Amino acid sequence: GANSLRIRLWNDPYSEDGKPYGAGTSDFTKLVALASAGKKLGYSYLLDLHYSDFWADPGKQFPPKEWAYADANALEKYVYDYTKDVLLKLKRLNLLPEMVQVGNEITNGLMWPHGKWDNVDNIARFISAGIRAVREVSPDSRVMLHLDCGGNNARCREWFDAYVQRGEDFDVIGLSYYPFWHGTIEDLTNNMNDLSQRYQKDVIVAEVSMDYADREKLSPEQRKGMATKPHLAEAVEYPMTPEGQSAFMQKVMERITQVPEGRGKGFYYWEPAWIPMPGCGWANEESLNYIQDPGPGGNEWANQALFDYDGNALPALKVIRDFQK
Repeated sequence: GANSLRIRLWNDPYSEDGKPYGAGTSDFTKLVALASAGKKLGYSYLLDLHYSDFWADPGKQFPPKEWAYADANALEKYVYDYTKDVLLKLKRLNLLPEMVQVGNEITNGLMWPHGKWDNVDNIARFISAGIRAVREVSPDSRVMLHLDCGGNNARCREWFDAYVQRGEDFDVIGLSYYPFWHGTIEDLTNNMNDLSQRYQKDVIVAEVSMDYADREKLSPEQRKGMATKPHLAEAVEYPMTPEGQSAFMQKVMERITQVPEGRGKGFYYWEPAWIPMPGCGWANEESLNYIQDPGPGGNEWANQALFDYDGNALPALKVIRDFQK
């Protein structure tokens, strides 16, 4: 039942001596391979520009190595030039995306330290530079701005109020929603409904997942590095079972379709197929050095995929496939 892919792009996910950073090593070559395969199957795709050489999220927004010593003026130009270059290459390949995400989970800004939240003017400058490049090269692509805090209406209002006073126009509000971090489904619902009306924008849940296995019932090896620690799991409304995961996704989909004026446009599940495999972690030694993280870089998400540890489809996949508005 899926009809769209979300494909991340890292600027240069390789160490100085050419070793890949792992976690998919999401460079331009990988983007082309995935987008091409998806197009052949009839999928649209959302291009997720991280503006980093590795994962960018609210806890880390490292500028690309090549931009590391740039000031704010230079960064603004780099964002425009880079975005334009990527899209021109995709245009020549007839692979322009239907939607472009300018930054990834940019609640706390992007390309630190110049684009930290305490400098909203720079955040707006950097994002606007990317938007201008999208509008110039691919005017039919919708532009998404993506925050992580899907259940936190006050924070989202604060962010978008500050941005719209300063930045270029955009088309879609993207939200991450993980129930062990971002509140209840009611919190998500209220936030989607409010933001869509306050800013007159469509809303997409750009990342969502739910555990199907209680980490405490997994082996110590299976539990290693998992994101849903026991104190976080207590906040989740649904049981961590295949049935609980299915019920959770049913409710999330219902609430998206109920956003006023039809502005709830869908979701991207993250990461449905990240099952345990040797070497299939979120980071390796080279990438951990880049983001200055002690690690470990294993699989944090295996109990939230849509397939079990042996690769068998879970019931939630059928619930998603068969969902009717």
